Parts: sequence; structure tokens; C-alpha cells
Amino acid sequence: MPRFALLVFFCTLGLIVMAASIDEVPAIAGFSKNSARIQREWEQKFRAIPSTENMREYMKRLSARPHHVGSPYDKENADWILSRFKEWGLDAHIETFEVLFPAPQERGVELLEPTKFVAKLQEPRLPEDPTSGQYSEQLPTYNAYSIDGDVTAPLVYVNYGVPEDYEQLERLGVSAKGAIAIARYGKSWRGIKPKVAAEHGAVGCLIYSDPRDDGYFEGDVFPSGAWRPKDGVQRGSVMDMPTYPGDPLTPGVGATPGARRLDLKNVQTLTKIPVLPLSYGDAQPLLQALSGPVAPESWRGALPITYHLGPGPGKVHLKLKSNWDRKAIYDIIAKIPGSAYPNEWVIRGNHHDAWVNGAQDPISGLVALLEEARALGEISKAGWKPKRTIIYCAWDGEEPGLLGSTEWAEEHADELRQHGVAYINSDSNSRGYLSATGSHTLEKMINEVARDIQDPEKQISVWKRSQLLQIARAKEPEEREELRERADLRIGALGSGSDYTAFLDHLGIASLNLGYGGEAGGGIYHSIYDDFYWYSHFDDPDMLYGRALAQTAGTAVLRLADAELLPYDFAGLRDALRKYMSELEKLAHDQREEIRERNKEAEEGVFTATSDPKKTFVPPAPQDVPPYLNFAPLRNALDALERSVERFHKALATTQKDGGEVLARASLETVNQKLLLSERTLTRPEGLPGRPWFKHQVYAPGFYTGYGVKTIPAVREAIEQKQWKEADAAIVRVGKVLQDEAAVIDSAGAELERAIH
Repeated sequence: MPRFALLVFFCTLGLIVMAASIDEVPAIAGFSKNSARIQREWEQKFRAIPSTENMREYMKRLSARPHHVGSPYDKENADWILSRFKEWGLDAHIETFEVLFPAPQERGVELLEPTKFVAKLQEPRLPEDPTSGQYSEQLPTYNAYSIDGDVTAPLVYVNYGVPEDYEQLERLGVSAKGAIAIARYGKSWRGIKPKVAAEHGAVGCLIYSDPRDDGYFEGDVFPSGAWRPKDGVQRGSVMDMPTYPGDPLTPGVGATPGARRLDLKNVQTLTKIPVLPLSYGDAQPLLQALSGPVAPESWRGALPITYHLGPGPGKVHLKLKSNWDRKAIYDIIAKIPGSAYPNEWVIRGNHHDAWVNGAQDPISGLVALLEEARALGEISKAGWKPKRTIIYCAWDGEEPGLLGSTEWAEEHADELRQHGVAYINSDSNSRGYLSATGSHTLEKMINEVARDIQDPEKQISVWKRSQLLQIARAKEPEEREELRERADLRIGALGSGSDYTAFLDHLGIASLNLGYGGEAGGGIYHSIYDDFYWYSHFDDPDMLYGRALAQTAGTAVLRLADAELLPYDFAGLRDALRKYMSELEKLAHDQREEIRERNKEAEEGVFTATSDPKKTFVPPAPQDVPPYLNFAPLRNALDALERSVERFHKALATTQKDGGEVLARASLETVNQKLLLSERTLTRPEGLPGRPWFKHQVYAPGFYTGYGVKTIPAVREAIEQKQWKEADAAIVRVGKVLQDEAAVIDSAGAELERAIH
């Protein structure tokens, strides 16, 4: 071959290879092919920037001293975070709110009978742990928003203190009425335990960490290992957050200095009885003083005692008195303005306050957020500009009750409803597997992101690692088959427990909660030992998964900010709603069968033994078998949703023709505005029955779970509580919401069809 022809051949071959490499750029939902290529270049630059050493230094600084609400170091940290945002080129400021934040002045737990014992209610300093002895700055061990009280009463062990535990006690002939209930942490959010105890007549509540759940049963205890030591105590809020989170005095409005506030006596979210937390060192003598029936096997913890239920002979004196002051909280808000759609906002948040030093909760999540913000500042200097406005938020007051995020969201509610594209949250972070939960409209997007993030230890994608874990844990062959065959991993629904709550449940802004975990031991949650020493020895000492979180959440922010078409996908929502519908029908069926079975047992004289052999059995009164619920409004709505989703996805598939360049040519602003409405449409202005603050009709925390989600909550909880008329009415209401959602999706599909033709 002549030299010139050879040169032409290789040049042509090079062009073909280059063209092929361009064609092989993986697609990204919402991006044309050329935009996807540019996007991936910026993402690669972004993901190379977060530094583990920076995160380690941030954590040292931010967790150096206790920084709870109202503490001097809380304000120092806020000012330091603000200065970093500004240093990195973000437009940043602090927004201040005034919130109710009680702290105890007097605490006491004393066993009076049959022996004497005074609980220490104090976590000891450990010589290995340099910050554990900062006593003058630490909050004492307590549960925030417990009412004051001074009660003396017999003790009753109530297992985890959830409603079904009291049903079991009743069957065993044990009553908590007039008693102090002692419950172990776990199975539900802590605020549910005094709530349910009060409903059953208890006059006080103690919550302790059993070593079976959180101590030596799980592994070596701190400082030898990661788990909770004998005198470690879990602080935490017992605010009735399923009623409403945020400042108890200003429900629904921002707690600004001039806001109208409730009188303390009118606040709904305080406990009805006094409550204090205990270590298992303090709990053991109290539990050992109980007699009565031996606890059921599943109720027994890992203390070296026989677990009895009581009541008696143990009698306990519980005393609590707090101040009820208002404190300032400091939200740090930083913006990167959008270049094309500045009125569409992508919001990213993590809180900065802690119960004590808080290295894991929340600083492990916050340091990832800070490195994301720094990395975005760096690529901005290199020429990148987001299409949409990005808002980075470091919230204050999350620990007492989601105070900072809720007050900010309430204060800016109208703007957020108009402009909010999505909210991405993180909280604690640890070594292990990616956890992604949230709005199912974002399921496909976060699956795509997870495929592009490499696990720092296993050298496979974090998506593949999560898939392999779920396959290994699957209990049924059908579940394993779906995990292997379904294009995307299902994400879990959100209840409450972190700062996404106001955005999703109150405002209807599509939300995600992201974090890594599952491989590090736990056991210092909300204690003085959650500090840099513990984290750097037992959790993610090299900050590898902190960097992975920054890469994951930051990539999600970039895609939401830069997509030509907002990457909402309704197939995940449709599939989730189908699943929830099946669960509701099964729940209603199971409730009917349970009542039939109990009525049959009553007729046949089959009863559970009581604790007192002298008692005469009294057959329970038969219950009316509930009517069959009419699920037709929900079924019809799901059919309409199915049709609208099919139309939208058909139009979406058309956008991929011609290499997806139709997206670059189309006018998509109107489509995106309709997509913004899709999550808002799943809310109702009047909210849930008895809980008007919670407006989302698909996701909400359970009234008796606190953190745990109840999907289609108005229907589900009515069935669970055997409120059949309310269940029928809720089916109609939610059916209308889903019909409206179908109409919005259909309209977005029609608008997309017009935009691409």
C-alpha cells in the first residue's frame, strides 16, 4: 500500500474509532447524546476532586467539642461552615430561627423496693478517648421534649413498648396502668414508647439499651470494640414527630423572632408522661427487681438475669425537671445560580448539630456534603455552570426534631412549592453498602448514578455490590429472580427521621436519602463516645466511604441540575403503587380473618393464661367481622396511571431517536414545569386524618412507628386500627389523588409529544 494511502487509511480508522467511542458514551436519562458526553466529562472531573484527607480534617474540627443546639460550639461550627462555602465561591448566608429546646435541671431514677439502687445517669470518661471527658459542655443523658414529672410507681417491663407488646401483656393479664413502663430501645422510634405507654395508663417511662440489641451480644464494647459499653446511654428526642416535626411552638410556620407561638400548655408534640433513657448498667438492677410472669422468649434480652414482666415488687421513683427555654439555631444556606433555569432549584442537605460530639451522626455525612460543595466550586472555576440553581444546606437542630430544615422549609414554603425540583439528603455515613431511599420518581435516576460510582474497596460499582447483597439476603426465589432480572433495584420509601421530612411529606418535593453503611459496628449512637476517636478506629477510618458518598450525592445533584429533561421516571412509582395496593388488600383480608379466628376462640373458650392463677377467665366480647372494603377507586386510579405512564414513556423513547438529539432541539421548559408538579400532586392541602401537617398521600411516617414509613398511610392505618368507615373514605380520597397524578403525567406526556415533533 502506498505511504499516502496508508496514512489516509489510518486517519480514517482513527476517525471511525473516535466516532465509535463517542457513540459508545453511555446514555444518561434526561440528556441528549452530546450533552451526556459533556456531562460525563464534568462528572469525571467532579468525582476526582473530593479528598479523604480534607474530610478527615473537617471531622476533627467539627467534632472537637460538643455542639448541640444552643451551645457555643454549635455557633462556631456554623460560622466555620459559612466561611468555607464562601471560600469555595458559593453565595452563602446564615438563616436564624428561635426554637423551643428544653434541657434538664433535675433528673433522678431510684429503685425504692425491694432493694435500694440509685441510677448513675452518667457516661464515664474513658482515658483512651480524649473528648469523652468534656463534661462541662456535654448535654446530660435525657430525652428532649419529655414533660416534667415526679412519680413513684411499680415497674412493668414492656419489651420494645410498641402497640403489639401491650396486646401481648393484656393477653398475659399484665397491665401498665399506674405503673412506670421500662422499654428497650429498638423496633420503633423512641418517641413512640412513652406515647403508647401513656395510652395504656402508665405514669412514667424508662428506655434502656439492651446489650442484645446494642452491646456485648453484638460484639466487643467500646473502647475495645465498636459496641455500646455498660454505661453508654442513647440520648434523643421523644417529640411526637408523627403529629408534626419542627419547633413545637410554631407548627406550619417558620420560627422567626416575630412568629406567633403556641402557649406551652397547648403544644401537641410533648410527651404525656415523664421519660428518661438508661444505660444497661443502670437498667439491670431495675429489671432484676421484677417478679411476675417470665417474659416471652422473644422479649428476653442479653442481661444475665431472668426477664420478668412485673408489676412489682420493684418500685421506682422517677423525677425530671427541665428548663423550657428558646434557643437560636443556625441554618447555613449556599447557592450556585442556574444559568438557564435559575427558578428551578436542586436542594442538597445534611445537618451539623449533634447530641454531643457527633462524629458519626452527623459529621460523617456533613463532611461529604462539604467536599461536594468544594468540588462544585472547583469545576465552576474551570467553566462549568449548572442549568438549574443548586442550594447546599447545613441544617441546625435536626437532633431534637428536624428543627432547622422544617423551619426553613415552612418559612420558604411558597417558593419551594414553586421552584423545588428535588431534595437530596444525607445524615450519618459509614463503611459498606449504598442505601438509597426516597421518591420512586427518582428511582431510575439514582440507579443510573449508582452504576457509575465505584466501590472503594471491592472495585465494582456500588450498584452491583448492593444487588449482590440483596440477592444474598433474599428469602424467596421470586425475589432473587427479580433482583437479577429487573433493570433497576427498587428503592425503599421514606417515612421520617431526617431532614427530608419537610420537603417530601409537607411540601411534596421529590426526595432521596443517601448513605453508606452495614459493615461497621454500631453502639455509640447519641452518646459521648460518638467522636473522632471512635469513628477513626471503628467506622470508616480512611474516609473512603465518605468520599463515595460525596461522589454519589454530588453526581445526583449534577444530573438533576444539568438535565435537559428532568430525569423523573414514573415506572418506579407505578410498580411501587401496585405493590402497595396488593399489601392493602392482603392487610384487609388478614384483619377479617384475625377477627373471625378470635371470635371462634372466644366461642370455644380458648384463652391465653393470665399471670394470676386465681383469676377467672372472662371471654373477650366478640367483634363484628368488618365489611369488605371497596378498593375500586384505587384500582381505577391505578389503571388510569398505567395508561398515562405508558404514554409518557412512549414519548420519552422517541426522544432517544437520532442519538437523542431531539432533546437538544426540543423546547422542554413547559414539560419540566409539569414534571415538577408530579410529586406535589400526590399531596392534599388538608393532609392526613388527624395529622394535617403531613400532606403526602403515598408516603408518611406511621403514627405508631415514628420513623418507619406507612405507604398510602390514610388507608393503611385506618385498616390497621380497624376504622372501616375511615378506610372506605380514605380509599376514595387517595383514588382521587392518584387520578390527578395520572392526569399530570398524561399532560406531561402530551407536552413532550408536542415538544419533540
